[in-house]
Amino acid sequence: MPAFRRKDTPSYRLQMHLRAWLGRWPGSGPVDVVGSVRRELPGWDGRIFPVIGVHAPDSSVLSVPPRTAAGVRARVVQLAANGTTWDELLPILPALLAKEDRRVYSGIFRWCEQPAPLPDAGEWVDATDESVPEWLRPFGHEVLLARDADTGAYLAGVGLKHHDRFGREIAVGTEPVARGKGLARRLVAQAARRVLDEGAVATYQHDPANVASARVAEAAGFPDRGWRSAGMP
Repeated sequence: MPAFRRKDTPSYRLQMHLRAWLGRWPGSGPVDVVGSVRRELPGWDGRIFPVIGVHAPDSSVLSVPPRTAAGVRARVVQLAANGTTWDELLPILPALLAKEDRRVYSGIFRWCEQPAPLPDAGEWVDATDESVPEWLRPFGHEVLLARDADTGAYLAGVGLKHHDRFGREIAVGTEPVARGKGLARRLVAQAARRVLDEGAVATYQHDPANVASARVAEAAGFPDRGWRSAGMP
């Protein structure tokens, strides 16, 4: 757990982001279940996530709708007392929320204190610009594009998920023809610098099995600190 001693540091911003996003941070006990109205409201992309969670080596918080919090908390406390781990708990959550047709994903949760000193690779463009590929448009605001120097063709891009005042989650995608050239890591580092300059913290999530995404994150300045995330859209 990072020490939150000074304001206006990435660690402090991370704490403020997690408090807003989850409803509480840090948690108390093995797994702290928090009822948050944000679990009933549309997120950055208009979707509702009834479950969001972050698990750190010494603190874990599960955020659920307020009306379900008491029941989920009681069951989670019971399971934790019986030795149920974070990874074992996640598949059980849909049943606890009476949403058996859903699944809870698990991801690697990373955040950046100091982006890698890589050269910029793209330019910021309004998400409504006609040159922006379809997958980046839902991010809104400005997106970061890398183009071919000769043809101007789109090669890779970054969108920022504006979760709250302090939290910006980075998403990156690269066209097959441009992969293996270090574009993604340069774009992620460039985006992280902007996020930090604007007074927020840059976060990055990916599937544990996505080795390529893990390499991009590490190279851009997002180490794996043993933090994990969970969500149910």
